[in-house]
Amino acid sequence: MKLVTTPIRAMIAVGTGLTAVSAIALLGPPAAPGLLDAPDLRLTATVTTPAEGTYWHTKTLWKTTHPRQLGSGSNRYWVEEQRLQELWTSRDGKAWFGFRTLGTRPKSAADEKAWRRDSSPTKWSRTADGRTVSLSTKPDKGRVGAVKGPGTFFLDGQQLTFEEVQRLPADPSGLKTWLAKAARVSRVPEDRVEGNVREALPTLLRDLPAPKEVRTAAYQALLTMPGVRSLGTAKDSLGRTGVKVSIDQEQTRDEDSVRTEMIVDTDEMVQLAQNQTTKLNGKLFVNKTYTETLFQVGWTDAAPSVPALP
Repeated sequence: MKLVTTPIRAMIAVGTGLTAVSAIALLGPPAAPGLLDAPDLRLTATVTTPAEGTYWHTKTLWKTTHPRQLGSGSNRYWVEEQRLQELWTSRDGKAWFGFRTLGTRPKSAADEKAWRRDSSPTKWSRTADGRTVSLSTKPDKGRVGAVKGPGTFFLDGQQLTFEEVQRLPADPSGLKTWLAKAARVSRVPEDRVEGNVREALPTLLRDLPAPKEVRTAAYQALLTMPGVRSLGTAKDSLGRTGVKVSIDQEQTRDEDSVRTEMIVDTDEMVQLAQNQTTKLNGKLFVNKTYTETLFQVGWTDAAPSVPALP
């Protein structure tokens, strides 16, 4: 099979809301897939994967600590930002992204006490060290819009049709081989191929409308990768039970680290939650540290709309 590189669209990156980089397109029909809580926040979590629907849909609550303290004098405190993110993708690969900020709140009980001593502000325009910000305790109106670009699905640098996603290898070894070839076609340096495979496998548990057999293969393959450990049964923040998996990325310096912990529903073979902790020079790097709770993963007939408040 002959592959060539072509430019592709930018895609909304789940969990960050930022645009991702380009990938590699497949030409020609292959026989196999183409290569080669505001406080007291409550949401109903329905992680289901019906066989049919108009859109593959994910709904995620994303949280992170603001990188700078707010307040004044001795009344300084950390706050937590949170937002709802939704992604709908139709079978022809067209996508829509919904986004709604849910408001900023003190991170801990101690931070809440300091916030109250600071007169319980509901808006901030400056951080404690004088940096300009625009933060509020109130949710915004939210927005939804189409993701620009050709209608395709992206996996490990490859641009796939819905049919090609359905034909991905449904065995762990075959799937890892496919992803390794995809990385090499995308001109990933050989010493990064294994890392690319490890990073691509979790996306099949949430972002792509892959059959359950493929999702199962992705989960099984992930457990065989270096830096990956099963931590046994665990519950997410909503009390749902799954298997916790820890993923440590390789770093060039000992004092740097990126650890991802996810909880997987091994009945439906979809993610329930994902947390990432990043350290630079041994210190927490807040900008790349976050938590995600997935409330919905699977097919839906509901049309894209602004994420609704709980």
